[in-house]
Amino acid sequence: MARVLNQTTYNSLLDSLCKLPFRNRVQSLQKLFPELSVDTLKCIVAQECQKRMKGSHGRLTTSETVEAMYKKFTNSILMNEEPGILLRLSDEVGLTPALLARSIIERHYQRDDKSKPAKLLVSTLMKNTALIDDRDLAFETYLCLLEDDEYGPIAEATKQSRGYEYEIYLRMELENCKVSFLHEDHLRMKGYDKTPDIKLEIPVAVDGQVINWIESKALFGDEEVHRGYLKDQLYSYWNRFGPGLVIYWFGYVEDLEKIHQNRIILIRDTLPRNMVLMDQHL
Repeated sequence: MARVLNQTTYNSLLDSLCKLPFRNRVQSLQKLFPELSVDTLKCIVAQECQKRMKGSHGRLTTSETVEAMYKKFTNSILMNEEPGILLRLSDEVGLTPALLARSIIERHYQRDDKSKPAKLLVSTLMKNTALIDDRDLAFETYLCLLEDDEYGPIAEATKQSRGYEYEIYLRMELENCKVSFLHEDHLRMKGYDKTPDIKLEIPVAVDGQVINWIESKALFGDEEVHRGYLKDQLYSYWNRFGPGLVIYWFGYVEDLEKIHQNRIILIRDTLPRNMVLMDQHL
């Protein structure tokens, strides 16, 4: 299924995404964009959610707003409402379930001077809801963590696992292609601070372009994401090692390479099969 989108299709997808309810949006997008893989849609939805939360989290978690949400939660408990109170509140206010649950926990454990509890305490309770001293809040938080694909310890563990999975997959693919390389652990042992996932010991050619390194990204590459990685990682790899390749395993928007300012960094959604191995003796 398609993973590389032209800008028009991507803009249409984002417009549709903004009009959908907060949860279960992937299923709705599947019907609108059946040509796109489910993994690609999940990735786009997750990244757009994170962008939205960065812009609205502060406004949605002021002390006054949290106090109002906490009172609503406690009143709902007193009225014996069905479980899923925080999930319904999440849909209502526009915070992801895990971020809402975290705000409610912070309010529940608020200190006498009305300051927030220690971050370590809150993080511990989010990781193990059985430690929360209120049975209802513990269960409601647990439901929120199960439902949130973008935030919370379950979501973070899933992202880290997925990123590592694709790094290992890339190494295996290179080994199958008989390509000699060093991975980032080897490079750090050699004293490099910023390291790509793969440094080729012998360069390869892809579509006529020599490649010295490869970076694996288990996400979807749009312009904002790609510009961020160019600034934080990819340009420094280019400066140190020369031209390279970044793989966005869940797809990307066409023509991203045009923003590289003559610095050659190829973009693909899988390891190219047309790699030409350079002769060791050249």
